[in-house]
Amino acid sequence: MIGNKEITAAWIWTPDWTEEDRSKARLVYFTRTLQDKDILPEEKGSRRMSITADCRYKLYVNGELIQYGPAKGDHEVHYLDSVDIGRYLHEGDNRLDIAVLHYPEDPGVGNHGIFSSDTPGLYLEGISCGDWSCRVDRTSVFDREEKRFAPLQIHEKRSLRTADGKDWVPAIVRGEEEMPAYLRRENLHPRPIPPMDLKRHVLKLPVRRVEPDTEETFVLDAGEEMCGFVKLAMRGGSGSEIRLLYSECYEGPEGRGDRTDAEHGKLYGYEDFLQIGESGGSGELSAPDGMSARVFEPFWFRTFRFIQVTVRTGNEPLLFDACSYLETGYPLEVHTQVQTSDGTLGQVWDISLRTLRRCMHETYVDCPYYEQLQYIMDTRSEILYTYAVSADDRLARKAIGEFARAQRPDGLLNCSYPNKNTNVIPGFPLYYILMVHDHMMYFGDVQLVRSVLPVVRRILDFFGSRTISGGPWRGLVGKTGGVNGEGELWSFIDWAQEWMETTGMPPAGLHGPLTMESLLYILGLQKAAELEDFAGDAALAAQDRANAAHVQEAVLRVCMDEEGLLTDGPVHAADGTDYVPADCRKRSQHCQVFGILTGTLGAEQGRRALERSLTEAGFARCSVAMRFYLFRALEQAGLYEHTDRLWDVWREMVRNHCSTSVEGEFYPRSECHAWGALSLYELPSVILGVRPAAPGYSRIEVKPCPGALTWAAGTVHTPVGDVKVSWHRTADGIEVQTERIDCKESA
Repeated sequence: MIGNKEITAAWIWTPDWTEEDRSKARLVYFTRTLQDKDILPEEKGSRRMSITADCRYKLYVNGELIQYGPAKGDHEVHYLDSVDIGRYLHEGDNRLDIAVLHYPEDPGVGNHGIFSSDTPGLYLEGISCGDWSCRVDRTSVFDREEKRFAPLQIHEKRSLRTADGKDWVPAIVRGEEEMPAYLRRENLHPRPIPPMDLKRHVLKLPVRRVEPDTEETFVLDAGEEMCGFVKLAMRGGSGSEIRLLYSECYEGPEGRGDRTDAEHGKLYGYEDFLQIGESGGSGELSAPDGMSARVFEPFWFRTFRFIQVTVRTGNEPLLFDACSYLETGYPLEVHTQVQTSDGTLGQVWDISLRTLRRCMHETYVDCPYYEQLQYIMDTRSEILYTYAVSADDRLARKAIGEFARAQRPDGLLNCSYPNKNTNVIPGFPLYYILMVHDHMMYFGDVQLVRSVLPVVRRILDFFGSRTISGGPWRGLVGKTGGVNGEGELWSFIDWAQEWMETTGMPPAGLHGPLTMESLLYILGLQKAAELEDFAGDAALAAQDRANAAHVQEAVLRVCMDEEGLLTDGPVHAADGTDYVPADCRKRSQHCQVFGILTGTLGAEQGRRALERSLTEAGFARCSVAMRFYLFRALEQAGLYEHTDRLWDVWREMVRNHCSTSVEGEFYPRSECHAWGALSLYELPSVILGVRPAAPGYSRIEVKPCPGALTWAAGTVHTPVGDVKVSWHRTADGIEVQTERIDCKESA
């Protein structure tokens, strides 16, 4: 028991934590009445407290959820959040409730992206730590969402029963020496990003009363894909069972067409399951405001566009009072605005912006519904989209640091991080080098670049050690991985339609080296050289450029067919024979794209190869995931007008009433995947043409690329100020007007 109510910084926990509790995902609730004297005073009316937990908390003041966290970290970096609760307090007594979720260390029974220790606790600072009562909820169960792959484990089976107050006990203080080193006060890190947004929305209930011994199903429609804490308030219903199914869209018998077609489609998704006990009391801490009604709010936010509610009542009617949700996500402030002569791109922009918002939380995530994991390739694109619309790099800096901590002894990075599991795609660390290069160009932080250059070197060293040293294949990156699930390393490139059976890897990878991995290595070397020049190491930069040229020579010598097109694998056998597997001679748009981006293909040669990949059969083509790089190659080759047809994938999403971008046109598992938010970069950075021409935006480029458009106008928000640009076609080309450039120099 807490003997000294004046303790103002401590880890606290429940005294009745059992061995069984250690092996399961458990909710522990803390509550107390708060008075002014219990909070340390601060200047200017701010009443701040610091809070963190192992591993998650939700903080309520007088029944209102005001913050959750801590920001995702790992076993090296754990964050401490500072919260100003002053504006939520009123005169007299105030009630504080904190829900803490602890996952076991074993990721098989926990969330893959949440690190935890074997010594759980709630840390409070700046507030009296006396008088806290706590209770372990041993009736709620956190289920695996799928039998095979369950990275979230956030969905609940919850019993809403009458609370009698007998299971609340005084909290205890944990000594600092009991906590793992990374959780001790001196090792806690200040939160580097702002708190997540919380905005209340009301859902219209089509059913208010369900009679006894009845089964009824109805659907709640949020109007667009959302991330939010659902809150369902009800009364009565003793013995009732409720299923809440969260779905991204309706799916018809032949797949996904109109995402809103309730007549022909069905809803699929993950569920929460509720059982209602005896009437008359509040359920668990699902009613932190002390309401007498039964209130269900899941601990973790849910991703949904539609919520299908299925009710089976017992011998008492169930009355629904209200259903709402707190929309949540990173507080992205969008300042960039663009209009063009093509009105459909405005609709695509709306889808793209909503997609980015749903994929920004305490980390960037690949998809908010299925995994909520931060993947390197996805994140590189998401960061660029964020820079283009907001010039905000706080979440990007956090990601750059996290991926640096994900480095393995062999030099590769875990392809998603924070992640307690091994998950390695060899090519993804090379996108990390591009990510750091992007930050250099937009923000020019030499200290950040120098801090991660050792990580960059070890990535390059891995690929250097895998480069074949002799024989016909000398200079190529050797075989690094294979099909997902058949080994530790997965050589994923893209969800191209032709590569679905090999889980996104070109089939050439079944037989030997992939041309794409050599091209990615070349691009990594080239961008690393620019980072090293910026950091002041010209000699190392020169060596990287020489290494890149060596690999380029090998690609041209070994991976080019008689028509001058890059192939997916070597077209000359390693043993000097004439036999080459047919898979290796296959062609992909991807190799032509990266041949252009790396300068491996000459300008005219690259232009011809790219045009053929667009117009002829026999090429695996870039899916949504790789369209960013395809668009860069089209721009570089002077073929940007072809993008008009390529936007049809997104126009089809608009016609099908998608509210966010799908993961891929041939792999539509996720309805919200932020690598598809491509228009957020294309419209301001390419069509208006506003980009950094030197590190840190010390020089700015305004070079519009009109494509098939006749005019465009807008304001681009950059780290050095707003740039207003408008242009229109004339008989001689385009006429550009730059109304204001708030930067040091223009180019």
